[in-house]
Amino acid sequence: MKNSKQKEMILNENLWKVMFQLSWPAVIAMILYGLNTVADVIFVGRFVGEMALAGVSLAYPLTQITLGLGSLVGVGAGSALSIAIGANDHDTQKKLLGNANYLNILFTLIFTVIGTVFATELVKMMGGYGEELIFGVNYFKVTVYGSFFWIAGLAGNMIVRAEGKMKSAAVMMGIGLIVNIIANYILIVILKLGVKGAAIGTNIGMIVYTITSLVYFSRKKATFDAKPFSINRDKKIMKSILSMGVPSFIMTIMCLIQAIVVLNALTNFGTISDVAFYGLTYRVFTFMLTPIFGLMRALQPVIGINFGACKHDRVIRSFKIFAIGGALIMLPFWLVMMLSPKMILSLMLPHKSFVIGEIMNFRIYMALLPLLPMIFMSMTFFPSINKGKHASIMGIARQLLFYVPVMIIMPRFFGIKWVYIGSFLIDSIIILWATIIVAREFKVLKGSNEKFNLHLGGN
Repeated sequence: MKNSKQKEMILNENLWKVMFQLSWPAVIAMILYGLNTVADVIFVGRFVGEMALAGVSLAYPLTQITLGLGSLVGVGAGSALSIAIGANDHDTQKKLLGNANYLNILFTLIFTVIGTVFATELVKMMGGYGEELIFGVNYFKVTVYGSFFWIAGLAGNMIVRAEGKMKSAAVMMGIGLIVNIIANYILIVILKLGVKGAAIGTNIGMIVYTITSLVYFSRKKATFDAKPFSINRDKKIMKSILSMGVPSFIMTIMCLIQAIVVLNALTNFGTISDVAFYGLTYRVFTFMLTPIFGLMRALQPVIGINFGACKHDRVIRSFKIFAIGGALIMLPFWLVMMLSPKMILSLMLPHKSFVIGEIMNFRIYMALLPLLPMIFMSMTFFPSINKGKHASIMGIARQLLFYVPVMIIMPRFFGIKWVYIGSFLIDSIIILWATIIVAREFKVLKGSNEKFNLHLGGN
């Protein structure tokens, strides 16, 4: 079996060693991705201007819907693949890509129609008006035209990661992102295409990203029977992909809802400068999380394959090791950022003088970063054991029960600083919640493991 060596490592090797071997390529790839996102802001902020940066900040959450759809397919198919590998289910492995391709095409058609017809209305919904609305619409419309490659590229890469082939996935992502950065430089700096250039550059990177996945599967590099150009619809597999992938998509939608209420609060009660500042703060925040996103991708096959093999004790230890590892990776970079926030912010808006209140808001927004691996590992853990409902409920509640009311009420009466204070308080609650529900699930897994061992002993 082609996948036996990788599977054997995940099932039996020291888990710290497994985390390192699977995670470092994924972490590097996600840091490259994060650097590319920050690079977009640097190019727009430096070479187009603060107004353009505000417009891109308004449109950016909308562009993440395509990545959410890609994650839906990729996380769902990846989780189904990991469990199938652990359980030696070759029929599911053989049919997986055809079902993923069907969903990629379906979601692209839906998003392209909605995004093209309602682009202006969607950016207005984010709080856009005047010149910033024009910048935002121009950026968003171009990304819509490349939406298939955003969705299919990410989904394909996530499936590769689900095999445990993190190095291969990292190389694919690295190639696409390097192309993206080069294209952005040419289109924005040399050709002066502004925000449209930033969007075109990203589309070009995503096209390359998608091609690398297709080449990988076509050359039989996968550890399962991959048919990259097949399109089929198996109800059981589709249901499995959707049920395990929906929590990831819900996270994206909930982040969009968060962005809507936050950006509207900033637009209504702040200034264009406040919108631009939040936009770059959010990009820095997201960049700081990129190592954790890499660990999430590595954790998924470790949890899924061990769960499929009924090694529940190993599932529990995997979660703990990855959560601790995430905090340790983030800590030194977080300390530097908290001690020198002006240095970080000036990279994106070099001509702006940041006031004390802005620096304080930045530090408040970043304060909980070393503890956030608990939330993100939980969002990977539950879908990987086929209990995505728990992650979905937590993701929905974070936005609808907390973010929406806090961001509607508090900035109106107490100023925009509550955009940052509110985020800190909300994430504090979610960290506690995640800790409680994961601990409860550990007890369930331990009980199942004891029953499984008794059953083996009886045989």
